[in-house]
Amino acid sequence: MQELDKVRINFDSNGLWVLNIALGIVMFGVALGITFDDFSALRKQPKPVLIGVLSQFVLLPFITFILVVLLQPQPSIALGMFMVAACPGGNISNFMTHMAKGNTALSISLTAIATFLAIIMTPFNFQFYSGLYGPTAEILRTVQLNSYELIKLVVLILGIPLILGMLLRYKYELLALRISKVLKPLSILIFVGIVIIAFSKNLDVFNTYIHHVLTIGILHNIIAILLGYSVARLFYLSFKNRKTLAIETGIQNSGLGLLLIFTFFDGLGGMAILAAFWGIWHIISGLLLALYWSNKNEVK
Repeated sequence: MQELDKVRINFDSNGLWVLNIALGIVMFGVALGITFDDFSALRKQPKPVLIGVLSQFVLLPFITFILVVLLQPQPSIALGMFMVAACPGGNISNFMTHMAKGNTALSISLTAIATFLAIIMTPFNFQFYSGLYGPTAEILRTVQLNSYELIKLVVLILGIPLILGMLLRYKYELLALRISKVLKPLSILIFVGIVIIAFSKNLDVFNTYIHHVLTIGILHNIIAILLGYSVARLFYLSFKNRKTLAIETGIQNSGLGLLLIFTFFDGLGGMAILAAFWGIWHIISGLLLALYWSNKNEVK
């Protein structure tokens, strides 16, 4: 197991640049579906939005820290868990919420607000909890993570595409909607294709070490989904909103996590394998859950 912390995923600088651009395009496509009115939900119906933010940016990183302390996984795997938990919701959460007959408007509002909050909260949560846990803090010291560079990259990948996409939607709504219909599925396919190509160069590594993250990744994702649902229930939100918060908390932007891992940790084995597995598994778990809930009626 110790050798897992020394494994590096092969991903060259050209591939990293393309991954940066692809993720930026994905976020731009997401932003085309967001209007400034989505942010007004925080003023009109603050309770479910604030609970969603609490679940995603406060409770999930904290629960992840507790899980890491209890399980004591390999330090690089623990770093991957902290990274995934620190990321905002994934860009397919809106689709899954709609499929599950959840509150799609709330999902879109949470995506918009969480993406902006992630500019600060993702670097903060990752560094705070990674530094709090001894074995991961040791890796951080050897990597010498630059906080400014981390925030700058998150702003470039999340903040700028989000603002540009929303501005285009505000000024040229019909054009933005036409572009969105083509760009959103295309950009996701491009991004998935790049990740698959990158991993195809590292099949030996994944085949050798994937079993180390299989159980932990599935458990972590299930806990995240249950956390979102339980917190919503604790605050007496409707079944529709419970489904939404469960999906928003359980579907994380693992693509952003992978990009940060490749950029700042040189593809550190345990981190990259955990984030990559989460990226595959959360689509499976999210779709299965959405399919199950799509056949359930609203309960009192």
